[in-house]
Amino acid sequence: MRLTLGISPCPNDTFIFDALVNGLLDTGALRLEVVHEDVQTLNEWALEGRLDVSKISYGVLPRVAEDYVVLRSGGALGRGVGPLLVARPGAGAFDPETMRVAIPGRDTTAHLLFSLAYPAATHKQFAVFSGIEDAVLSGSADAGVIIHESRFTYAAKGLVKLLDLGEHWERTTGAPIPLGGIVARRSLDRAATRELDRLVRASVEHALARRPHVSEYVRRHAQELDEAVMRQHIDLYVNDFSVDVGEPGRKAVETLLGVYRRVNPGSPPVRGDVFLEGAAGREHRGG
Repeated sequence: MRLTLGISPCPNDTFIFDALVNGLLDTGALRLEVVHEDVQTLNEWALEGRLDVSKISYGVLPRVAEDYVVLRSGGALGRGVGPLLVARPGAGAFDPETMRVAIPGRDTTAHLLFSLAYPAATHKQFAVFSGIEDAVLSGSADAGVIIHESRFTYAAKGLVKLLDLGEHWERTTGAPIPLGGIVARRSLDRAATRELDRLVRASVEHALARRPHVSEYVRRHAQELDEAVMRQHIDLYVNDFSVDVGEPGRKAVETLLGVYRRVNPGSPPVRGDVFLEGAAGREHRGG
């Protein structure tokens, strides 16, 4: 069976999927055609139903849950892993009603967490995540929401943190931060989807067993080429939740779905079975 797979070029995704997509695991009859795109593009493709399997932001899950189910393995959740709101030094207090904010995609979890913190924000500019820092530095945006490697580079580039949106989420909800997950078409054979989930888990475990090694595959696709930054990125975003989302992760996603409904009043209800059931493997051991 041949399936299309979309993941981001970020080190956490390439680290997780390295073994699976580069022939280090026995995949039997399963063959994966891999594309690397930024997460907002993958979100948009999921809305179009373009790929069989894909990384998505949990922020777009309410809009794709009818067509895709979330795998238990391969996702990004945790504490202290949220997006940051940054600005140029001396920008003053953040005014959500007047300041222009660059955000990495309308359907990203980063946008949802920003909306939770600043529901009155009206001047949003949606852009690819890798261009947010430059938009703020150039003055085309007054502030920006940064994710991925930018968490480790913004200070060196001369930006300052206004708010850790992940910390705000954790204080507000008490839940870990659900950033993104791996989804598969609901139309796929359920046994094949469970086998895919098992293989993703095996790929994560294969990578974790070799930590802190950074493979050539991870290096080739990283936006930030400094190896220390790649390792920081992997250490921050790949954890036990990536092995198995577990009950704490499921509850965090349910909390996010509730926030989505509050931020988007009138949105249709989301089906209850968003996660794949019956997958093999142990439960999550903690955050």
